Amino acid sequence: MGNSWKIYILAIVSFLVGTSEFVIAGILDMLASDIGVSVAAAGQLITVYSLAYAIGTPILIALTAKMDRRKLMLSALALFFAGNLITISTTGYGMLMGARIILAISTGVIMVVALTVAAKLSNPERRGGAIAKVLLGFNLALILGVPLGRIIAGSYDWQIIFTGIGALSLIAMLVLLPTIPKSEGEAPVPIREQLAMFKNPRITVALSISFFWILGYTILYTYITPFLLDITGMSGRMVSIGLFAFGLASLIGSQVGGYGADKWGIPRTMIGGLLFHAGVLFLLAAFSHSSMIVLPLLMLWSFFAWSTGPVQQVYLMGMAPQASGIILSLNNSIVQLGMAVGAVIGGIVVENISLTAVGWIGGVGVAIGLIPAIYSLTMRRKSAVME
Repeated sequence: MGNSWKIYILAIVSFLVGTSEFVIAGILDMLASDIGVSVAAAGQLITVYSLAYAIGTPILIALTAKMDRRKLMLSALALFFAGNLITISTTGYGMLMGARIILAISTGVIMVVALTVAAKLSNPERRGGAIAKVLLGFNLALILGVPLGRIIAGSYDWQIIFTGIGALSLIAMLVLLPTIPKSEGEAPVPIREQLAMFKNPRITVALSISFFWILGYTILYTYITPFLLDITGMSGRMVSIGLFAFGLASLIGSQVGGYGADKWGIPRTMIGGLLFHAGVLFLLAAFSHSSMIVLPLLMLWSFFAWSTGPVQQVYLMGMAPQASGIILSLNNSIVQLGMAVGAVIGGIVVENISLTAVGWIGGVGVAIGLIPAIYSLTMRRKSAVME
């Protein structure tokens, strides 16, 4: 089996873990009603997940640095299965919080390993495309997992979603065993040394791009279902269609982002994506009451938002190629931290201002990300000239 097929198998695994992460936003109103909490409180399940991901991933990556990559992924998938098992047997809000923590830390390890293995399996000039293929799984989680999850939750029960994900994760373990080659880990890097990477101004500024990009995105996305139901006035069926369109656009955007990093260069792809991302969020807030306008804007939002992921991964790996796993782990943590803060800000906005305001505030968050992006790319250009 060629390496390209192995990369696509890693993408399938990322689809499973991506669905477990994203589907909560699609069923937030149903989940809140079932466990007896407010929509804003249910949204904090995303905050807890993101914090656990941000804190737990670098610790586990450091502790397992020498472990064979295939063995590490299989172990993380076993933990992921356990998290889904707890989710379907949950008896309340607290137990569900615990399950989200387990799912978060296992997903973090799975994604870091998948991205590093994909990068090693590909040629250097095609690294952006390989990373985009793995992230394709996350995008498919938005395209199929989230809308399908809402349909299943509406027709049956939301716990059936996690039953299916858990069963498929067991199948994934059996497929990965003979498919993914053994791969040595990197030299172990203690947490203190990982954090020392933040002393490098270029890395710190570059990582802050991820923080503001995803913060602005999450402020609205966390509450996208009630936003479409209550503000735009969509029916439940139209929400499912809207989520499907959103996911489809994320797939295209991710692939274009990976292509752009390789063909158009990092600066144009990154700055252009952030500019349009912020602009579309402002338009969503301005035209939030018109479903005819909101639907195409959802697709544009998703396209430009997800075009940033691959180019940012390639950009960061180029800064520390000798420690790609560590810097990707740090980036994942920053992304999840941004999601946690975004979900909290979104909850505050929903409770104290309005659902419509999450679009405006989200656009501001993404726009702020342009500042470190321009500064970081300027430092990169000056460094290249000096060399």
